[in-house]
Amino acid sequence: MTFITRKHLPRRTLLRSLGAAVALPFLDAMTPALTAAAKPPVRLLFGYVPNGAIMPQWTPNQEGRDFGFTPILKPLEPFRADVQILTGLAHRTSEGPAGDHARAGGTYLTGVCPKRTTSANVEVGVSVDQLAAQAIGKSTRLASLELGCEATRMVGSCDAGYRCAYINSMPWRNATTPNPPETNPRLVLERLFGSLDPDTAGHRASALDFIRERTADLNATLGAADRRKLDEYLTAVRDVERRLDLTAGQSAVTAATPVEKPSGVPSGFVKHVRLMQDLLLIALQSDLTRVVTLIYAKERSNRSYPELGFSDPHHPLTHHRNNDEWIDKVARINRHHVEQFA
Repeated sequence: MTFITRKHLPRRTLLRSLGAAVALPFLDAMTPALTAAAKPPVRLLFGYVPNGAIMPQWTPNQEGRDFGFTPILKPLEPFRADVQILTGLAHRTSEGPAGDHARAGGTYLTGVCPKRTTSANVEVGVSVDQLAAQAIGKSTRLASLELGCEATRMVGSCDAGYRCAYINSMPWRNATTPNPPETNPRLVLERLFGSLDPDTAGHRASALDFIRERTADLNATLGAADRRKLDEYLTAVRDVERRLDLTAGQSAVTAATPVEKPSGVPSGFVKHVRLMQDLLLIALQSDLTRVVTLIYAKERSNRSYPELGFSDPHHPLTHHRNNDEWIDKVARINRHHVEQFA
């Protein structure tokens, strides 16, 4: 015999402890009995990679669902059923004789060619992510979340008389107000959940550990699938915090320059981007936001990727002048970015 009580867990239920509040992922128990299953929320993510790509190794030669994945896109092949490759798209409004990088960064989400200026009177246009945030971000605590994986901020004139704001920020709240990304994973975590560092007398313990201990009553009301989902979610949040703690400890030990490193910013690209992507996933799972932008690297990025076996900076390599060795290195960087996304 089955009893249906029509009781269900409120969607906005929070787990609270020691001043921290953790939103729950969407659980089956949040759908009332005898009602149609709730539709998953519409979510939107824009990722950005800079400096140009080796298009012959990027663009598929075939059309249709059985297209062949090119060398750069190969990491996405396991997700074939969820991937669409669109070609032939361009922002003609951004074309011009100079300032390619500033115009690329400024135009990508706005569709507007940036105003060429080295002063503070920057102007481009509201970005599509912010328009989406106005439409689908009203029901979440954060209308949008802006993330980046390159911590350096450029100032002044960055590209042929275009101000650096067009390179530093992909999202724009309005025509004159950039919405720069946060690059410090620790600050992102605290923005999502508040401070997870309760100040106790000489003893630090994660608030999430206490929250996990206090989920027994909640678990008693959940089915097996929901209990597993909740445990995986809290484990993921705790794992992110653990990795941030390790990063902060390594920064304190290895800092050899007078420049203070922000706590929680990994020194390596892969560690940094994986942390940011995990935070992005947690933010979507808990429905704290539905609109995210992630800049893997900025235009004119001189980041090097020693994990690929060479130390050449990215931007100069893209001016390859048909040098086969340089083309190969750029393609390997392109694929490296896609691997992280995958």
